[in-house]
Amino acid sequence: MDRFSLLFLLLSSVVASAVVSDVNSDGDPLIRQVVSDGGVEEDSDDHLLNAEHHFTLFKSKYGKTYASQEEHDYRLGVFKANLRRAKRHQLLDPSAVHGVTKFSDLTPSEFRRQYLGLKPLKLPADAQKAPILPTDNLPDDFDWRDHGAVTGVKDQCDPQQYGACDSGCNGGLMTSAFEYTLKVGGLEREKDYPYTGNDRGPCKFDKTKIAASVSNFSVISVDEDQIAANLVKHGPLAVGINAVFMQTYMGGVSCPYICFRTLDHGVLLVGYGAAGYSPIRFKDKPFWIIKNSWGANWGEDGYYKICRGRNVCGVDSMVSSVAALHTKSQ
Repeated sequence: MDRFSLLFLLLSSVVASAVVSDVNSDGDPLIRQVVSDGGVEEDSDDHLLNAEHHFTLFKSKYGKTYASQEEHDYRLGVFKANLRRAKRHQLLDPSAVHGVTKFSDLTPSEFRRQYLGLKPLKLPADAQKAPILPTDNLPDDFDWRDHGAVTGVKDQCDPQQYGACDSGCNGGLMTSAFEYTLKVGGLEREKDYPYTGNDRGPCKFDKTKIAASVSNFSVISVDEDQIAANLVKHGPLAVGINAVFMQTYMGGVSCPYICFRTLDHGVLLVGYGAAGYSPIRFKDKPFWIIKNSWGANWGEDGYYKICRGRNVCGVDSMVSSVAALHTKSQ
């Protein structure tokens, strides 16, 4: 396995660890979810949403079952609220498509607890800054998937070794995962330390089975040309993002008019495009291509596109890379 392949292995292993800010309200600041005490406040246009029909399709598509009629009715109420929320997201983010997703029966608070995290974002004080790279000859479009360098999309928070031996899924920083890898000497292969979905189990790390190691990691400038240059030269990059619009995202290029830059999710930047969408009265705009960790039945086959140019949802705020050292051939 060459240096680039190792780099991709390590990055794809850690980016699902969430980079987070604790949000105390039960709804996001833009679109408030109206759910309390098992009931949902009804909007006057609920009948236009045809919620019961969509809920039936939702349960069938995602294999959803509930323990009791009371729980079923509560989830239907949450689903209705999320339909209204998706409708408002669509108004705020017209270049993307928002609607029913696998998370449509979760309140925003439940979604954050299960798929994002709880620890505040804080970059290490001694984080190494990446050197400035030339940006004159960058390609207009680039995607590491076209080079066979990106593994399939998984539905998991992070590799089992990180979950059990490091910070787990609730708020582990990508840089913390890099530091852990440096400290213990490397990572085992997934087949030797398989994913169980439980980050509270005992650490079973075996140093004799280390398959990949790193020499250091670095934090990349918020300048988007530098991010693109590092992506092209060094491979996929670990990125923090505000995921407020991702619960309802179905496809297209997300470019919301308003999105806070408070980071609460870790993803993998694998590419970019020069012209991906046409907002009303604007020309085509460039975008980033993001690999997520919520399975291939979310977004665009597990991927998320977000516009470039103004640090939308904080996507440029915390970008980091790791330098591969060596790997064993097995």
